[in-house]
Amino acid sequence: MTESSPPLAGVVGWPIGHSLSPKLHGHWLRRYGIPGHYVPLAVAPNDFDEAIRTLPKLGFRGVNITIPYKQRVLQVADNISDRAALIGSANTLIFRENGGIYADNTDGYGFIENLRQYAPDWSAKSGPCLVLGAGGAARAIISALLSDGAPEVRIANRTRQRAVALKEAYGARITVVDWNRGADAMEGAMTIVNTTSLGMTGQPELNISFTRAHGAALATDIVYAPLRTPFLQEAASIGLRTVDGLGMLLHQAAPGFRQWFDQAPEVDDELRRAVLAE
Repeated sequence: MTESSPPLAGVVGWPIGHSLSPKLHGHWLRRYGIPGHYVPLAVAPNDFDEAIRTLPKLGFRGVNITIPYKQRVLQVADNISDRAALIGSANTLIFRENGGIYADNTDGYGFIENLRQYAPDWSAKSGPCLVLGAGGAARAIISALLSDGAPEVRIANRTRQRAVALKEAYGARITVVDWNRGADAMEGAMTIVNTTSLGMTGQPELNISFTRAHGAALATDIVYAPLRTPFLQEAASIGLRTVDGLGMLLHQAAPGFRQWFDQAPEVDDELRRAVLAE
């Protein structure tokens, strides 16, 4: 006979105190009456590989991966999803019963589901998309937009070469735009996305004009602290639809929770309130 124990999951990062994931998953565990645990795991860089390989032996069913390990974890995984391989990073690990480690990236899924929830008539197919930034989050979002049928994705990044590298990775539907021409690149764009940290609490604002944006365009920001970033406020001031970034965090968590705890969780206003509560 083997001793059973409550299912375990968690989030691995360095540092980890800032993560909202324990609050998010903890709400779902209580809501569905699941006798499991989701814990923050601060793992130093020198211990990362060994720690990940040890977690399945300790009864963990999987973990989320956050800064600074989203790329490094691909070197530890035994199997990698197609989207994680394309994006070049993973945020979700599933530990198989045979001890194997499966790595996935659900950031793009979370981004798309957030827009579908709060702008139900939105479609990536409706026209060109403008993505500001070319970091890891941008890669996940660009991949999701292309998969969802975006006819063109324009990328503006302060370091042009990083945007060029994304065009080389994703192909003909990518257009590279100079950072100082970002406002011009809004012309005709139906989806405008800030993937930079500009506008986050404690960071400089993202100064960009929406005057050339299409009147029916949607603007969204992956930053969720504050919820209404200056970027979103500026977009709303000229009548554009806006969607804040918190829903991306909430939706990206759902696939992992479903795998670890055998329950499809609901992303709703109750969850938002729980995560935002002090």
